[in-house]
Amino acid sequence: MTLVRFNSEKKNNSLLPGFGDVFDSIFSDTALSDRMVSRVPAVNISETQDHFHIELAAPGLKKDDFKLNLDRNSLSISVEQTTNNNSQDKNYNKREFSYTSFVRSFTLPESADENQIEATYIDGVLKIDIAKKEEAKSIARQIEIK
Repeated sequence: MTLVRFNSEKKNNSLLPGFGDVFDSIFSDTALSDRMVSRVPAVNISETQDHFHIELAAPGLKKDDFKLNLDRNSLSISVEQTTNNNSQDKNYNKREFSYTSFVRSFTLPESADENQIEATYIDGVLKIDIAKKEEAKSIARQIEIK
């Protein structure tokens, strides 16, 4: 087995001090690093006795930006938003405000009632509640030990 020592401190004893820092700043602060970041919003999926719950984190959007479509047992959440470049008077050094489109699709289980789906958008979180069919709701009961 070979052990390799890793030194996390920056060394300035190179022939050209600061040369490595230039490359660090170029690769950490460009569109290249932006492409590595996921552009799809994070989702929490939970289940209660009567419902399935989907929470999609999408801050900065409006309720009207979302489109929810149900095709057979596939629920699709989509957003398409374009940026306005109407600000001719501003000279940006760096511009990170740009929303793009995304689509998230979920396959609903057979126990989901596709006729009872409700969605709300509050404080940057899209909440979707999907009711379960009556025959699929779990019945909890105490079992007596004999």
